[in-house]
Amino acid sequence: ESATAFGCLMSDMWLGEFDYISPEAFHSVFGKRYPTFSRRTQQDAQEFLICVLDELHQAFREVRAQLWHFGDPKASRGSGSGTSIITQLFEGQLSYGITCLKCKTITNRPESFTVLSLPIPSSRLCSLEDCLECFFQPDTLTRNNQIHCYWCGTNQDATVKATITRAPQIIIFHLKRFAWQDKHRRKLSTTVCYPFNNLDLSPYSSTFFYSNAVYSLCAVVNHSGDIDYGHYTAFCKHSTTKHWYSFDDVQVNKISDSAVQTDTAYLLFY
Repeated sequence: ESATAFGCLMSDMWLGEFDYISPEAFHSVFGKRYPTFSRRTQQDAQEFLICVLDELHQAFREVRAQLWHFGDPKASRGSGSGTSIITQLFEGQLSYGITCLKCKTITNRPESFTVLSLPIPSSRLCSLEDCLECFFQPDTLTRNNQIHCYWCGTNQDATVKATITRAPQIIIFHLKRFAWQDKHRRKLSTTVCYPFNNLDLSPYSSTFFYSNAVYSLCAVVNHSGDIDYGHYTAFCKHSTTKHWYSFDDVQVNKISDSAVQTDTAYLLFY
């Protein structure tokens, strides 16, 4: 039901018959599955996005399984039972290399992702590359965070470093603007400068990973306001005309490229 409602929403948007499209029908259906998002209160766009992607992924898997059950040869062609168009487009994989600081043994732990949540290392100004450097820098595990080393047979200090072993076709970055400070949650208004083209992820990738991991910006979700009250807008690049558009409730306007860089960016799609 959610996938059908989403499909209708996409069809209405791309038909171009209206100045704007309300996602009311999809929101209503989706809210039945996720009651948190059915209320007229502010919710987190990143959490909503993850739930939407997961809901669509599960729906497409079920349809694929049903088609396979009824003998459709196309149902399983080119993909495993755990994949869907969602995973094919959005799912990447990280490998966490964990090094025991006593015996220097390295173990690798793979982990799939659809959204990378990046820390913001500055309070005033930084770049998306700064955020990536912060995310991928090695971390030291000590005290209560020690690992149990199989070779040493005891808990040991260790370092852990993430690398990309499979990059998705579309990579989504979540800028962690909501942070805890002195037992209070606050919003970081840091300006994060993000490139429009030639975002190279090869410095954060495994040496066995293909080197051509270069991305271009295609959409931005903005959050203006504070912790308790805010407003979401979006900038999207038209895939055919390459023009940028601003989506602000019923207001849809063509904007200049320079207007796409803002200090309210919350989700970045490459």
